[in-house]
Amino acid sequence: MHAVLEYTYEDNYLETRENYRSVHLKAAWAAVERGELLLGGAVGDGPFTGLLIFTGENALESARAFAAADPYVINGVVTSWTARPWTTVVGQEAAAPVRP
Repeated sequence: MHAVLEYTYEDNYLETRENYRSVHLKAAWAAVERGELLLGGAVGDGPFTGLLIFTGENALESARAFAAADPYVINGVVTSWTARPWTTVVGQEAAAPVRP
Protein backbone atom coordinates (compact mmCIF):
# COMPACT_ATOMS: atom_id res chain seq x y z
CA MET A 1 0.00 0.00 0.00
CA HIS A 2 1.06 3.57 -0.65
CA ALA A 3 -0.13 6.93 0.67
CA VAL A 4 0.52 10.49 -0.43
CA LEU A 5 0.96 13.24 2.14
CA GLU A 6 0.52 16.66 0.54
CA TYR A 7 1.53 19.89 2.24
CA THR A 8 0.55 23.45 1.39
CA TYR A 9 3.13 25.90 2.68
CA GLU A 10 2.76 29.47 3.89
CA ASP A 11 3.87 32.22 1.51
CA ASN A 12 7.29 32.85 3.11
CA TYR A 13 8.00 29.15 3.47
CA LEU A 14 11.62 29.44 2.37
CA GLU A 15 12.39 31.78 5.27
CA THR A 16 10.24 30.26 8.03
CA ARG A 17 11.25 26.65 7.41
CA GLU A 18 14.85 27.34 8.41
CA ASN A 19 13.97 27.33 12.13
CA TYR A 20 12.53 23.82 11.86
CA ARG A 21 14.22 22.27 8.83
CA SER A 22 16.82 20.12 10.60
CA VAL A 23 14.21 18.55 12.91
CA HIS A 24 11.83 18.02 9.97
CA LEU A 25 14.56 16.34 7.90
CA LYS A 26 15.70 14.22 10.84
CA ALA A 27 12.14 12.91 11.26
CA ALA A 28 11.83 12.28 7.52
CA TRP A 29 15.08 10.31 7.36
CA ALA A 30 14.05 8.32 10.43
CA ALA A 31 10.82 7.39 8.58
CA VAL A 32 12.93 6.31 5.60
CA GLU A 33 15.08 4.12 7.84
CA ARG A 34 11.94 2.51 9.29
CA GLY A 35 10.81 1.67 5.75
CA GLU A 36 7.77 3.99 5.89
CA LEU A 37 8.80 6.92 3.67
CA LEU A 38 9.96 6.43 0.08
CA LEU A 39 10.38 10.00 -1.16
CA GLY A 40 9.63 13.53 -0.06
CA GLY A 41 10.25 17.05 -1.23
CA ALA A 42 8.94 20.33 -2.58
CA VAL A 43 6.96 20.45 -5.83
CA GLY A 44 6.94 23.32 -8.31
CA ASP A 45 8.80 26.57 -8.68
CA GLY A 46 7.23 28.25 -5.65
CA PRO A 47 7.74 25.96 -3.80
CA PHE A 48 4.37 26.05 -2.13
CA THR A 49 3.52 22.36 -2.13
CA GLY A 50 5.29 19.37 -0.64
CA LEU A 51 4.73 15.68 -1.37
CA LEU A 52 5.78 12.74 0.73
CA ILE A 53 5.20 9.18 -0.46
CA PHE A 54 4.68 6.53 2.24
CA THR A 55 4.67 2.77 1.83
CA GLY A 56 3.73 -0.31 3.83
CA GLU A 57 0.63 -1.93 5.28
CA ASN A 58 0.05 1.14 7.47
CA ALA A 59 1.11 3.77 4.92
CA LEU A 60 -1.88 6.04 5.50
CA GLU A 61 -1.53 5.91 9.27
CA SER A 62 2.22 6.55 8.97
CA ALA A 63 1.57 9.61 6.79
CA ARG A 64 -0.98 11.01 9.23
CA ALA A 65 1.30 10.39 12.22
CA PHE A 66 4.21 12.03 10.42
CA ALA A 67 2.17 15.17 9.71
CA ALA A 68 0.79 15.35 13.25
CA ALA A 69 4.33 15.36 14.70
CA ASP A 70 6.06 17.41 11.98
CA PRO A 71 7.49 20.74 13.25
CA TYR A 72 6.51 22.30 9.91
CA VAL A 73 2.86 21.53 10.70
CA ILE A 74 3.05 22.29 14.43
CA ASN A 75 4.68 25.68 13.84
CA GLY A 76 2.56 26.88 10.91
CA VAL A 77 5.05 26.49 8.06
CA VAL A 78 2.49 24.09 6.59
CA THR A 79 -0.91 25.78 6.36
CA SER A 80 -2.83 22.62 5.42
CA TRP A 81 -2.17 18.98 4.68
CA THR A 82 -3.96 15.93 3.37
CA ALA A 83 -3.04 12.26 3.58
CA ARG A 84 -4.69 9.99 1.04
CA PRO A 85 -4.29 6.37 -0.03
CA TRP A 86 -2.59 5.97 -3.40
CA THR A 87 -3.46 2.93 -5.51
CA THR A 88 -0.24 2.26 -7.40
CA VAL A 89 -0.60 0.00 -10.45
CA VAL A 90 2.48 0.68 -12.61
CA GLY A 91 6.15 0.40 -11.70
CA GLN A 92 8.52 -1.92 -9.87
CA GLU A 93 7.20 -0.80 -6.47
CA ALA A 94 3.48 -0.82 -7.41
CA ALA A 95 1.34 -2.24 -4.62
CA ALA A 96 -1.26 -3.65 -7.03
CA PRO A 97 0.46 -4.09 -10.41
CA VAL A 98 -1.78 -4.20 -13.46
CA ARG A 99 -0.28 -5.26 -16.75
CA PRO A 100 -2.05 -5.24 -20.12
